[in-house]
Amino acid sequence: MTTLLNYWHYLTFLVLFVLYIGGMITALKQEKKKLILPMAGSITLVFALFGAFSVVVVDKYTKVVKLYKLENKRLLSTEQIIYTGIVKNEGNYEIGEVTFEIKLVNKGHVSGNVKAGSFFAPSGFKDFFGGGANLLYKPQTIIKEFVVAKNLKPGEVESFRVYFDFPPYFRNVADFSKVRGH
Repeated sequence: MTTLLNYWHYLTFLVLFVLYIGGMITALKQEKKKLILPMAGSITLVFALFGAFSVVVVDKYTKVVKLYKLENKRLLSTEQIIYTGIVKNEGNYEIGEVTFEIKLVNKGHVSGNVKAGSFFAPSGFKDFFGGGANLLYKPQTIIKEFVVAKNLKPGEVESFRVYFDFPPYFRNVADFSKVRGH
């Protein structure tokens, strides 16, 4: 069972719903009848945005997950890279899904290893009329996301291992990792 909401979400939704009902009653009591519909639409839009924003804020403070013992290893025979590690729920509420994000950045240009083909990107004209094949385009940053744990209870730990293809043209790579709970 994936837990998207906890009781803080429901409490926030209850408060917003009571305020929404109050706003709608105020809009319906408006003396100018032609302003009732625009006011009701505005109130609905504002409280929909408040609801979406409140989910993000409550998630940030109730679903706390940490990453431990992150290691990586390249498999040269298959041109893949493996990331292994441990995620731990350090919050007080169950987390439905834990997402691990890894960002690889080619630092070849920083160290002076710049080759003519490393940063070639087709022009807009060629890209528009060339069908977008991008045969010569080599991205210098790659971002991958993986769901590494589901239904992680408070204090629970789970290990993970993820694989993905490593770009063979990357030299002197910097990697940045983070985890998020949903």
